[in-house]
Amino acid sequence: MERESLGSRLGFLLLAAGCAIGLGNVWRFPFITGENGGGAFVLLYLIFLAILGVPVLVMELSLGRASRRNYVGAFTDLANSKPKVWRSFATVFYSGTLLLMMFYTTVSGWLIYYTSSYVTGSISACKSSEQIGTFFTDLLQNPGMMSICMLAGVVASGIICSIGLQKGVERIVKWMMGLLFILLIVLCVRGLMLPGAGEGMKFYLLPDFSKFSGDNIGKVIYAALGQAFFTLSIGIGSMEIFGSYIDKKHTLLKEAFLIVVLDTLIALFAGVLIFSVCFSYKVDVSGGPGLIFVSLPNIFKDMAGGRIWGAIFFFFLTLAAMTTLIAVFEAMIAYLMDEFKFKRFTASLAVTLAVGILSLPCVFGFNFWSGFQPFGKGSTVLDLEDFIVSMNLLPLGSLMIVVFCTWKFGWGWKNAVEEINQGAGVKFPCKSYFYMKYILPLIIGIVFVMGYISMFFK
Repeated sequence: MERESLGSRLGFLLLAAGCAIGLGNVWRFPFITGENGGGAFVLLYLIFLAILGVPVLVMELSLGRASRRNYVGAFTDLANSKPKVWRSFATVFYSGTLLLMMFYTTVSGWLIYYTSSYVTGSISACKSSEQIGTFFTDLLQNPGMMSICMLAGVVASGIICSIGLQKGVERIVKWMMGLLFILLIVLCVRGLMLPGAGEGMKFYLLPDFSKFSGDNIGKVIYAALGQAFFTLSIGIGSMEIFGSYIDKKHTLLKEAFLIVVLDTLIALFAGVLIFSVCFSYKVDVSGGPGLIFVSLPNIFKDMAGGRIWGAIFFFFLTLAAMTTLIAVFEAMIAYLMDEFKFKRFTASLAVTLAVGILSLPCVFGFNFWSGFQPFGKGSTVLDLEDFIVSMNLLPLGSLMIVVFCTWKFGWGWKNAVEEINQGAGVKFPCKSYFYMKYILPLIIGIVFVMGYISMFFK
């Protein structure tokens, strides 16, 4: 079977960025920034993104481009020794793509439901804050509607991927990403026109280093480190597959830098939107999940033209979620095509069915199975699945990539850096070997350990 490839470099950049861009950018980044002091946190986040996110992303892309295979196949083909052992480890971490979809699709379904509710006007019947809170609670208690909305995103992603890499995935994600940027700019302009937006921008963009004092400094540093690490979805192979679809005309440091810039721009502009609107209406920006589904609908209720702005906002969020769904679907489909020689349509159908069925426990965790509370009162199946992916598979998968690319019993630094530096553009410094081999794994280890501490020893 001839290896598929993307039609353009722009297609690669937008696809890879689309995989990274998701709810972590447009929802998690703003409220984590709010919880950790605003501008000082943003500055730390950007520093950690450069010293942690970019190097791991470069190495993950190099695995794909060197092997022209999926994540599991790359570790198998490139290993200098014990390929079966590396294959086994890679298979475990690659399961993170499926686990990610098992809960990400449910949240995507919520966004689809809210978008349709603003378009039809059904949410406009909510005249009070209590009614808007009940609107979200009622959705969680309705497994039928949640399943329909979840399956809408799953089936749409499967259909797009089944059309083909260039004609389906690349072409449609290009349009989605273009529209996503346009909608975000429109929303930001609207937000900045609101009274009180200036105070929001002052909090968001001007670092207040007084936040780095006492017991708070460790919390802020870890939060920035964790957000920089998780925003790119590195470690489970969802980014690697796009490296396998590109040529060697440009260095991978250059490509990774552009992907990170696109991803970061979305996060930063999302912060402009959220902080301008929330400060204008005096809403707590550290409101967690309720920020999107309860607090902001309360703002749209009181805003002139709120139904229109609400529809635009939730459609924007739906686009951000869908680009991630499509990109991760493509990673899973490529695995079936490479390893089991499935045709694209058959692989797309298999992934669609698997994700649709395996996403149901997350849906039922809010209603039928709400008695299952893995982390104590109020926790759900979603929390368990998110914990497995975010606090285990992502950091440990990234650690495996770094070890594989820097140690001789893996692929080795000489082979990795040679692949990374092929093509025109900025070369990855060969003298960074000590940092990549020893310091970077240490940082990832800290992220992993601190994740457990923050989870179980609050």
